[in-house]
Amino acid sequence: MNKLKMQSLDVYGNNVQKIAALFPQCVTERLDKEGKPELAIDFDKLRAELSNEVIDEGEERYQFTWPDKRAASRLANTPTTQTLRPCREESVDFDNTQNLYIEGDNLDVLKVLRETYLGKVKMIYIDPPYNTGHDFVYNDNFISSYEDFANACKITDENGNLLFNPKENGESNGRFHTDWLNMIYPRIKVARDLLSDDGIIFISLDDSETYNMKKIADEIFGQENFICNFIRKNKAGSGHDSTSIAIEFDYVLCYAKNKNFCKINQEPIDIENDEKYKLEDEFVEKRGKYYLRDLDYRGNYSESGDYPITTPDGSTIYSGGKYGKPNTWRWSKKKFEWGIENGFIVFKKTTSGDWKVYIKQYQFVDNCDMPYVRTIPYRALIDFNNGLGSLECTELLGSNIFSYPKPSDFVKHLLKISTDKDSLIIDFFSGSASSAHAAIKLNSEDGGKRKFIMVQLPEVTDENSEARKAGYKNICEIGKERIRRAGRKVKEEAGIMAQDLDIGFRVLKLDSSNMEDVYYTPDDFDANNLFTLTDNIKIDRTSEDLLFQVMLDLGIELSAKIEKTEIAGKEVWCVDGGYLMACFDRDVNEATITEIAKQKPVYFVMRDASAANDNVLDNFDQLFANYSPDTTCKIL
Repeated sequence: MNKLKMQSLDVYGNNVQKIAALFPQCVTERLDKEGKPELAIDFDKLRAELSNEVIDEGEERYQFTWPDKRAASRLANTPTTQTLRPCREESVDFDNTQNLYIEGDNLDVLKVLRETYLGKVKMIYIDPPYNTGHDFVYNDNFISSYEDFANACKITDENGNLLFNPKENGESNGRFHTDWLNMIYPRIKVARDLLSDDGIIFISLDDSETYNMKKIADEIFGQENFICNFIRKNKAGSGHDSTSIAIEFDYVLCYAKNKNFCKINQEPIDIENDEKYKLEDEFVEKRGKYYLRDLDYRGNYSESGDYPITTPDGSTIYSGGKYGKPNTWRWSKKKFEWGIENGFIVFKKTTSGDWKVYIKQYQFVDNCDMPYVRTIPYRALIDFNNGLGSLECTELLGSNIFSYPKPSDFVKHLLKISTDKDSLIIDFFSGSASSAHAAIKLNSEDGGKRKFIMVQLPEVTDENSEARKAGYKNICEIGKERIRRAGRKVKEEAGIMAQDLDIGFRVLKLDSSNMEDVYYTPDDFDANNLFTLTDNIKIDRTSEDLLFQVMLDLGIELSAKIEKTEIAGKEVWCVDGGYLMACFDRDVNEATITEIAKQKPVYFVMRDASAANDNVLDNFDQLFANYSPDTTCKIL
């Protein structure tokens, strides 16, 4: 049996292997920090393979950089041994829900999730902390101190005098831009890996970092994958936060993972209440009323729409009125012929005696032989003010305990633009959990099965805040309670239509590895402990803790169905209908192993010290070879 690796994806190792496959001559060996050999890239050889002319150090080029950018980039690629521990008592419908609420620093959480959810997330929405010039709660170890920043940016002259003071004017000075950029860069970089090829990310920002964030996103996603910069009216009335101009807007940057695969949804038109649908014909009971729309289209030329039409009197007309003019019909020739056969086309003469061709635009088209939904593009200018979010939180939680929460209808609007009914969404700055609320609301409205993953650092609330007075010790407690109350409210309002609505969530908490650091040197041993067996599992970890780390290691989604059974007196976990079976009890005997093997799981995992005796270990491989030869067996 092989051991589980028990750490997140090694991005560096993966990249080295990719380069080795393309340019094996560019891969060499070196000694790592522990003196062990490892593969590495010979960049001189790689440069020679890629170009005869390489940009030299110091040569001018177009670039966007800041102090410690390289450290931020490296941080995104380094693996982590941290894990996620389940917390049933704080969850809702733990055994059945498909939703996750994860507590912990979002960079580590994203790394933990990266391998399991690689390319599976349809939509990401984040509302990162706006840069107000203060230090961040997300205090990654490379964020600039005053001294580090001063040294990196040469803010003193040759005599040591300050050219500017980075401790003053905090909203605009470079030090705090550096801090914010170093905070956001690795998180966006890892988040891109989670997006599906047709996935979309939305990033809420204000004026302070919108320009910088766009440069980062251009670099990470590619400028060609920029979709738009939504402008959101965030105040109901005139703003009062400026002495000169009332600031009433913020922004939502939108990028695709790959614009070629990305599908942007459009807004359905409310045709039932549109007054222009006044005309009736023999199809009114099936198709409703209609209005006439000119078939002649004076937009971009299309070859498929350039064809002659024979009128009722036998004459021939062309788009634009006469032959050769570069206009086009709205419908292709094939669709036009279908329209003639099914009563969608009307010919009329103008006052000048010329023929005009019209399409009957019906109210209802779903029952026609060639159904389609009438839509219009969503606008880049949107109006969901912050007051609605505050009112929503107050109504749900009883007091205004969260500053500037985004309205759930605003996030629901973004979900409509970007998701399908079964999409997975993630918000890794989830705050008051507006995104979870939005997903539940939209699912109740359109019968969707969207799943969400909320990630939030358990930032402690201020002792004098309304949140602390209401009993919330940290932001995560606010978010979880909002989802509980919002879920109940949405389900009650939807009634019988929402019986199958998933309003639950599994709570998972980021923690150190479940495994002890069991490394010894010869000096650690003496005659008394030479043969002493040390358990490699931390004493405070449960079997369910171990199960979730195994699920992460094997790439099994953390919302998968989990069942606990007993086989031959031992506790056995069954995940995703038998895809994984695991037993972490001690003294596991052959009877337990035999029954598990007979169920033919894809994976079976047990503890290194689980076997009752040597006979069990001796017969283990033979039992699986007999009953389930295709099962992959691993130990931790």
